[in-house]
Amino acid sequence: MKTKRPVYLSFKPTWTRSKSTNLFRIRINEIVESSVPKKKGRLVGLGRRARSVPPSAPQPYVDPEVLMDQLKDKDDRIAALEQKMADQEAGWDATRKQNEQMMAMMKRMYPNEQFP
Repeated sequence: MKTKRPVYLSFKPTWTRSKSTNLFRIRINEIVESSVPKKKGRLVGLGRRARSVPPSAPQPYVDPEVLMDQLKDKDDRIAALEQKMADQEAGWDATRKQNEQMMAMMKRMYPNEQFP
């Protein structure tokens, strides 16, 4: 007994090649992928999937000077954060030293008391 299987067309109409219909094509691929059964992670009954974006898609141009300025700003922010952390650690060291001095003084003043 044969069961009817849906037929999926593998041709690419010319109207799907333009950028304005790219989202439409992506949506069709999502619908097909969600409705077609999978076996071992692969879609059953379909050939290879077409990529939603061609591999030769041009990358947007970014001026190298802009990139260098952004990199310098990022380096400056990192340096400022490292300095802030160093200042905090120095403050903690001073506080820790002061606490130790206070504990030593309290132990001298109250030798019979237990301090944590």
